[in-house]
Amino acid sequence: MEWTDNKKTIIIHPPKEFSFEECLVFLGRSNQEMTHQIKDGYLYKLMKLNGKRILLKISGQSREITIDFPLGPLLKNERMLIAKYVWDWFDLERDLCSFYDIAYQDEILRPIVQKYDGLRMIGISNLFEALTWAIIGQQINLPFAYALKKRFIEQFGEPLEFEGQTFWLYPTPEKIAALSVEDLRNLQFSVRKAEYVIEVASKVANGTLTKVDLLQNENDDEIKKTLMNIRGIGEWTAHYVMMKCLHSSSAFPITDVGLHNALKQALGLHRKPSLPEIKGMSKKWDGWEAYATIYLWRSLYD
Repeated sequence: MEWTDNKKTIIIHPPKEFSFEECLVFLGRSNQEMTHQIKDGYLYKLMKLNGKRILLKISGQSREITIDFPLGPLLKNERMLIAKYVWDWFDLERDLCSFYDIAYQDEILRPIVQKYDGLRMIGISNLFEALTWAIIGQQINLPFAYALKKRFIEQFGEPLEFEGQTFWLYPTPEKIAALSVEDLRNLQFSVRKAEYVIEVASKVANGTLTKVDLLQNENDDEIKKTLMNIRGIGEWTAHYVMMKCLHSSSAFPITDVGLHNALKQALGLHRKPSLPEIKGMSKKWDGWEAYATIYLWRSLYD
């Protein structure tokens, strides 16, 4: 991790294969997003460290990411934790040279990677958030998924009012574990999704499901198996969480509708490609399927 501690601000020095502007486009794909806000080119993120609410104001220019703290100064160890959080959030530890080498030799990925050069896997560091967001998004269109997520956060999250704006912390697993199915049904969750979200919350809250335990297993197949043993977690959900939370570059949500639409568009097809066809295409992406997916998703946002 490369960063400069200026006490009142933090400067992060990302690898050369990074574009803050491209990451902002990806983060700004829905105006219903509640876990961060984008305003006047700044990215705002509310988080909590040891019970203390911290608002990040993030900007990027000239190969630097600058982080300000509008709520007031932080302690040195807090600044270090924030730097690590942002470094992980944008997946800056990963060397993308191998991915670009593969992508530039691939007819599908080459024009997309050229166009969106510098896009990184923007993660969801909180396992509970990653799991519940993936469950919320199952088998519904993206706008409705964001609408459900917005209701979920507004009803059970923690708000912070600052300079006329409201920022939100994602609901805690402890709070959601104490809910009834009917509490989520009132937000238009299906019965099954309500049950799944509450069960996941219970597992995270009581410590039987942790990110640390999952990451101790370096085998993606074993991680996927562990996740899929949880009720409500299918293969798509497991791969999404492995991509977005567990930093797996080879996770591949091959049944994703957005991925299919992006491939249809990239190839100029009149139909979506079949799963066997996608498996054939993706052989060239071995080890980098997650990044191929992220870039293909990005191509849908123009």
